[in-house]
Amino acid sequence: MLENILDSPIEYLKGVGPKKGELLRKELGVATFGDLLFAYPSRYIDKTQFHHIADLTEDSGSVQLKGVLRRFSTEGEGRKTRLVGQFRDESGAISLVWFTGISWLQKQLIIGQEYVIYGRVNAFKDAYSIPHPEMEVVSTENTQTATAFAPVYPSTEKLNAQGLDAKSRRRLIKLLLEKIEPAQLPETLPAYVVKKFHFPSRFESILLIHFPRTEDELKASTNRLKFEELFFLQLRLLQIKRRRKDEVKGYVFEKIGDFFNNFYQNKLPFELTNAQKRVLKEIRRDFGLGIQMNRLVQGDVGSGKTMVALLAMLMALDNGFQTCMMAPTEILAQQHFISISNYLQDSPVEVAFLSGSIKGKARKHILERLAAGEIHILIGTHALIEDWVVFKNLGLAITDEQHRFGVAQRAALWKKNKPFPPHVLVMTATPIPRTLAMTLYGDLDISVIDELPPGRKDIVTLHRTENHRLRVIGFMREQIALGRQVYIVYPMIEESEKMDLQNLMSGYEAISREFPTPEFQISILHGKMKAADKDFEMQRFVRGETQIMVATTVIEVGVNVPNASVMVIENTERFGLSQLHQLRGRVGRGAEQSYCLLMSSFKLSKDSKERIQTMVRTNNGFEIAEADLKLRGPGDLEGTQQSGIVNLRLADLAKDGKILAAAREVAARILDDDPYLKRPEHEVLAVQLAKEGKVKKAWSRIS
Repeated sequence: MLENILDSPIEYLKGVGPKKGELLRKELGVATFGDLLFAYPSRYIDKTQFHHIADLTEDSGSVQLKGVLRRFSTEGEGRKTRLVGQFRDESGAISLVWFTGISWLQKQLIIGQEYVIYGRVNAFKDAYSIPHPEMEVVSTENTQTATAFAPVYPSTEKLNAQGLDAKSRRRLIKLLLEKIEPAQLPETLPAYVVKKFHFPSRFESILLIHFPRTEDELKASTNRLKFEELFFLQLRLLQIKRRRKDEVKGYVFEKIGDFFNNFYQNKLPFELTNAQKRVLKEIRRDFGLGIQMNRLVQGDVGSGKTMVALLAMLMALDNGFQTCMMAPTEILAQQHFISISNYLQDSPVEVAFLSGSIKGKARKHILERLAAGEIHILIGTHALIEDWVVFKNLGLAITDEQHRFGVAQRAALWKKNKPFPPHVLVMTATPIPRTLAMTLYGDLDISVIDELPPGRKDIVTLHRTENHRLRVIGFMREQIALGRQVYIVYPMIEESEKMDLQNLMSGYEAISREFPTPEFQISILHGKMKAADKDFEMQRFVRGETQIMVATTVIEVGVNVPNASVMVIENTERFGLSQLHQLRGRVGRGAEQSYCLLMSSFKLSKDSKERIQTMVRTNNGFEIAEADLKLRGPGDLEGTQQSGIVNLRLADLAKDGKILAAAREVAARILDDDPYLKRPEHEVLAVQLAKEGKVKKAWSRIS
């Protein structure tokens, strides 16, 4: 039986044993035969051809050679000691070089022995060598059957040291595959899906992903397994979404009344963009369905998400319901409170602010008025979800920058009303690539505000290195003379917080020397300051009492100072792309031309150069998010780690967008036709979903 084989503890596989079994568990999480089978190769060595030494060039890359080891000896002293061997075939000779494991190799290598070697060609002073080649004594297996791609598996130093290197892992996988019959790896996809996409069977795919003989076989097996992985992920997400729509009833907001109409006709400060109007229509439609709304609104910095949220709140008020908005930081929550209060001044709408720092009588007064229904809109931090915060009738809960909230925090908002949960609107200014949105938020309805309000000027982004420092200081002086304000941002990384704080303080001192008092005033802001001190410094900058704000990334979200038109980012190479884009969004909020200056050292890694070039090239947040996904992968993007949803074995969301879209389309069509997977042809799907045991409450994706 398949179950018995794949569930067998890994130490029972020939060649493993208790010691290696324990190591595989600790280092790779491989505990069973099944874990080993589904730990796919990370890359492949092309062993389909042998090269001749005489044909090698510095651009040859990794090559496979067959020849004889003629001699070897140690050269150099101390740390520079190395083992150098001469390897010869019928066309010429090449040096083999080892810098570690020398004494062990001297015992293993045999002069005059014929070997098959594999390694990367290195060119130095017109001579070629291959450092640390893979070597195998010539055998029928590695010469006659050299028509395959040898798999390379992710490894660690400990595994290699205990004889579980690439070669040993290949041998273990081969042994395991010999034990498994095709019937023991049953099909998981309906026959018509396999036929439609011309997929190999599941058994063949698993066999060929480990030991493909040709490029075509590798491609076919990889596509099949990637599709399967993404298909079941989408099937689960769509089931959750449908179940929610079937089972979670919501309040019907059928009326558009005085609150909305008076504001829209008399108070709206600007004409809505077509994108804002489209998103409002989508929200309005959700409100009328009698199902709890779960909608994500994505919009770049400055695209007008707050106005959309406010208009949605007014719709709720017109239907007799209270609303709340939760933001991850006090600064951002205050920002929303101030802007929404300003929009609604001279109107009968009561807006209140609540955070952990509001205590005593002030808090008690707010809570009493909230429970009595006298407060219409409550804005605050995660204090909103505490048990002591009781609404009279909460109909709409909005979370901003939701990826910064923990799962339980977001779920707590659901329980704030009876008999139905409030409608949920999630806002993010972190543009999420389409492939990631379909995966992270596949069970939410997604709206995108993809145009900026008219009159907004693109921010001019420039890259400058340390030798331009004086010109940058001069430019800042010019802008301040024009009445503008400047942000200077330093990185803050937790692991080296102490050092970062020193960098910030020395940066502050250097700026203070260039911009001395009383002519100039400088604010400083960092995470180690008390909330009251942060607020004091921020308010001084907002009021224009200081011209320069020296800060860490605490100003990344939510600070709105229209007069600040210059953003200088220090050590740009230490920031991710999406974070750079968020920081840049702090300027460009007024009518004046704004600038973002990216300061970096002269020497940059390839990735850093690419990040900076992307920032200089485009202001489009979605383009930047796509580039960030390609550079860093989904696991590193903000907010995706906690979801646990992007731990894919094989598929890559940065590269497999087409496969993901196809998988989602097939999953949606199946659920449209057969929501409970009752048809005979869909039995395999029901079996697989039950086996994975993942059809459960997905609290991690509530909103």
